[in-house]
Amino acid sequence: MLEIGWLTWALTIGLIVALLAVDLVIAAVRPHRVGFGEATAWSVFYVLVAIGFGVWFASVHGGSFGAEYFAGYIVEKSLSVDNLFVFVIIMTTFAVPEEHQHKVLTFGIVLALVMRAIFIAVGATLLSLFSFMFLLFGLLLLFTAVQLFRHRDEDPDVENNVVVKVARRVLPVTDEYAGGKLLTRVDGRRVVTPLFVVLVAIGGVDLLFALDSIPAVFGVTEEAYIVFAANAFALLGLRALFFLVKGLLDRLVYLSAGLAVILAFIGVKLILHWAHVDLDDRVPEVPTSVSLGVILVILVIVVVASLIKTKGDPTAKAHPGSLRASASEPSESKPKN
Repeated sequence: MLEIGWLTWALTIGLIVALLAVDLVIAAVRPHRVGFGEATAWSVFYVLVAIGFGVWFASVHGGSFGAEYFAGYIVEKSLSVDNLFVFVIIMTTFAVPEEHQHKVLTFGIVLALVMRAIFIAVGATLLSLFSFMFLLFGLLLLFTAVQLFRHRDEDPDVENNVVVKVARRVLPVTDEYAGGKLLTRVDGRRVVTPLFVVLVAIGGVDLLFALDSIPAVFGVTEEAYIVFAANAFALLGLRALFFLVKGLLDRLVYLSAGLAVILAFIGVKLILHWAHVDLDDRVPEVPTSVSLGVILVILVIVVVASLIKTKGDPTAKAHPGSLRASASEPSESKPKN
């Protein structure tokens, strides 16, 4: 059992808040187009911070907990890349100017951290009280994996997202971005800008991803502190990673299928853990080291296979995948022209 004092929690949260504050200040004070060099520098910095934290954590609390942190971090980092696909779609759908994309991403990361912190607290409490929650989490991940694999070649329909549709219906929205403001005045009337609707869309996406990613990382570790740290450090680098790899995302054509396999694997791992605890202790469990190895192998295969595919077929394009068929897709029951 991992023992984490209030001071360690406070210092960890303080470090994360400080890093987020730097991002917010840069986005607010100096809105600009983020170039490749700047994105690379920030990406390397955040990866080094995450690795440094993991090394410190392993040295203080032991290699076993350190392995759980790194496994959780890799799971969340791989799932966060799928977030980037959806962020690109949202930015394109709403034609967000490049100088404001930095701000949108930073606010999106803040929303994601808040939502995931809530889910982590709820999930940790449920797991500590009811062991059958491991079964429910496992079944949820298996369902998500099947749906994601079935719709791996689709894009989520942002415009038909219920949250976005409600926001457009309820709130007066101007056509101009108004210098990156969330609220402005038109003819003396206070209205929201498209940037506000973009944040609403990203918030809705963050909620959906939290529903998947939190059970996934709990499949690697039961420790709430490790779950929180893995999520936080994976998300902190998301803003820089967006500007670094957004030109390469189209080439990761097998990423959604790979993530589906990873989610299915973790789902089975959770179900085996539940069976081991509640049914029969002879039911085998999957060690963290094996989980880490399987996840890394799947990711390597996905990246290599994707690059080979797109090299041989330049027209091949990656999609983030969806948990349900797009409303714009023709129904299979309808005749095709």
